[in-house]
Amino acid sequence: MHIKSFTFNPFSENTFVLYDESKEAVIVDPGCAYPDEEAELDAFIKANSLQVKKVLLTHGHVDHIVGCKFACKTYQVGIVMHEEDYFLLQKGPQIGMMYGFPVAEAPDPEKFLKHGDVFRFGNTDLAVVHTPGHSPGSISFIHTDSKSVICGDVLFQGSIGRTDLPGGNMDTLLQAIRTQLFVLGDDYQVYNGHGNPTSIGAEKKFNPFVR
Repeated sequence: MHIKSFTFNPFSENTFVLYDESKEAVIVDPGCAYPDEEAELDAFIKANSLQVKKVLLTHGHVDHIVGCKFACKTYQVGIVMHEEDYFLLQKGPQIGMMYGFPVAEAPDPEKFLKHGDVFRFGNTDLAVVHTPGHSPGSISFIHTDSKSVICGDVLFQGSIGRTDLPGGNMDTLLQAIRTQLFVLGDDYQVYNGHGNPTSIGAEKKFNPFVR
């Protein structure tokens, strides 16, 4: 599996395109908020002749879902996410107004994912783990073969997701990190929603919140 990252919108959110040799792909957390960002994402997909199969959401915060309508309409695909963050997806336009940028209403999810599911596209299997605390329905996608985890805003390089937004809880988040992510090998690469990638081993050793 290949991972291409983009940094979009005023929150410097990381959007990911996951794809493999089959040329099938998924877009994780489409944060493209402006026409030039939409064009950048689309240019990569076209240049690599990718067939987008789904939009995957790690969680429903506005900076991660602002590009949902564009992605779903452009590639004629649906959204999959955890049901407990559906209320955040629904409130996207309203929350976007609070932050001063427009958010188009996203389509309703095609399917809700739950802990223990396996999401498949092309020749790739992604294990779904529920990692709440930053938001109630935060999920992480684990790819065993490449030793990769896409975790949204759960775990950052030297930090963790904020827990002061609706549905956030510090104890819940720390427990999710320790029981769902830190059980992975130290060599697993962590692709998060903001900032640089890191590794499970580095965060076990150096992250002051969960060291």
